[in-house]
Amino acid sequence: MIKYRKDIDGLRAYAVIAVILFHLGYLPYGYLGVDVFFVISGYLITSIIYAEIKADKFSVWNFYKRRIRRILPLLFFISTVALTIGFFLMLPFDLEDLAESVFATNISANNINMLISSSDYWAVENEYKPLMHTWSLGVEEQFYLIYPLLLLGVQRLNKNFLVHFLWLISLASIILFLFYGNTPSRFYLLHFRLFELSLGGLFAIIFLNPKPNRSIYSISFYLSAIGLLLFLFIKDLNNQTLVLITTLLSVVLIISGGMVDSKISNLIFKNRYIVFIGKISFSLYMWHHLVFAFARYAFVENINFSLSVILVFITLILSVVTYYFVENPFRNKELFSFRKVILMLSALFILSTASALFLCHIGGIYKDFPSLGLEKKEDLQLSLETIFKSDQRHLEYNESIRQLNIPFEENEKPKILIIGDSFGRDVCNMFLESPESKKADLKYFDLEQIFTDTSIIERWQNADRIIFAANGFIGKAWIDQLADYYKLEVNLENIYVFGTKNFGFSNGIYYRNKASIKDYSKFYVSIRDHVMNVEKMLRDEWQERYISLIKPVLNDQGKVRVFDNDGKFISHDTYHFTRAGAKFYADLLDTEINQITTKNN
Repeated sequence: MIKYRKDIDGLRAYAVIAVILFHLGYLPYGYLGVDVFFVISGYLITSIIYAEIKADKFSVWNFYKRRIRRILPLLFFISTVALTIGFFLMLPFDLEDLAESVFATNISANNINMLISSSDYWAVENEYKPLMHTWSLGVEEQFYLIYPLLLLGVQRLNKNFLVHFLWLISLASIILFLFYGNTPSRFYLLHFRLFELSLGGLFAIIFLNPKPNRSIYSISFYLSAIGLLLFLFIKDLNNQTLVLITTLLSVVLIISGGMVDSKISNLIFKNRYIVFIGKISFSLYMWHHLVFAFARYAFVENINFSLSVILVFITLILSVVTYYFVENPFRNKELFSFRKVILMLSALFILSTASALFLCHIGGIYKDFPSLGLEKKEDLQLSLETIFKSDQRHLEYNESIRQLNIPFEENEKPKILIIGDSFGRDVCNMFLESPESKKADLKYFDLEQIFTDTSIIERWQNADRIIFAANGFIGKAWIDQLADYYKLEVNLENIYVFGTKNFGFSNGIYYRNKASIKDYSKFYVSIRDHVMNVEKMLRDEWQERYISLIKPVLNDQGKVRVFDNDGKFISHDTYHFTRAGAKFYADLLDTEINQITTKNN
């Protein structure tokens, strides 16, 4: 049994505080607290396993049992709470996304789910995902699954090779992390993060019996503590550099912290308040983003300082409750036998996982949502073959445009080619909802295929009008690059660019307040700053060739519409059109659509 160290709980406290401040928007690099957690986990787990292996007392099954008691009760409890709250507060699109996260979290794979569904960790949309933060638990749980088997296997093959093995896997992981090109994969997947955990373990072994040299340890301790603090505020360093430096400083701080005993170090890392925060850090970590995400989704557009204080207080209260009534009881072998733990966890796992899968299957449409044009299916059929198939009716309208990704027809109609992503498909739907669309032969080309599908050449050459519409900035230089690549002729008189768009922060807030709205035409909400930045860039770049999707719904205060005149949502996710939204815009931009679809203009 390794000796309990208050300073490690103190370090946990500062790590979780940094993460909380990051998710409130006050500490840009506070997410590095997760990296500190990884190092601590690697250090402690290796210390335990190595001590037991040396004493010939190590059991992989006993290790798993300890991890099950430590992690799964709170994890399953939080995922069940999140799904329950989401059921009552969330609209179908968001509820289905949450259900996917619950399923992935329960099977220790939310890091993989986040990589697939929301590869950019810093994307604004993640602020509204209550279980987004459990990606780090996925990394740790996957580590716990394979790490003891690796250590035991290496120890049995060659007892003297264990340290060399940890050096080897750490170096391999660092090389992958530094040089692998896919940024989201580097962020979310275990093999890119392994060095943070394995370096903590490596130095736990190397410094198992450290030589007493108080001055060196003291200098190392204070320098690494100051360094970690400074790197939370230093700008202009890329994420890879920050993570690597944070990992190394955390290792030094943990190793040296065990050898330093001074008034200053005790005050900073071992005072009872900070140690208590460290003890409840797991509960704090699990609760904080759930509380913040639901607050943003259903109650407030922006979390200001006073609200931040209230939400942190709520998080603290909930964390204390779950620490004493969920975490501690399940760790107590005298209170709950492992058999009882497994039975209770199995019941909670089955309940939350089955509910999540069902909500995924029905696309979150458990009742009628008239304001989104979605109705509950009355003839629902469930089977093992269909349960994993999602009813994504909220996406079908946008996705149906892919059937227009075909060559032009032989007719006299003006040929209009829309090139874009999901925003481009929105523009297609807007055209199709207009009576003017009957004048033209409208086709779509997926922007993702633009440099790989040579059929763009023929369609470009046959098109009378070319429209670009995408979620982001498309400039003239990029179009020139495309034209050079395929040797295409560019006539700017026949090119139009439709702009970006955004309809507020969270439909959940507007849905909750919908009943109190007396005149939908006068209900305006704030728009995201980054969207307006893209809008300005596009307008400056394209000028008279630019057709704004924001200007028609923008008032003098810089706010935008959310509903059409009948109270139906313009967008199901604040970015993409509902059918009602496409019809609404077809009316708003009737003149522009008529101009584009008229053969001679």
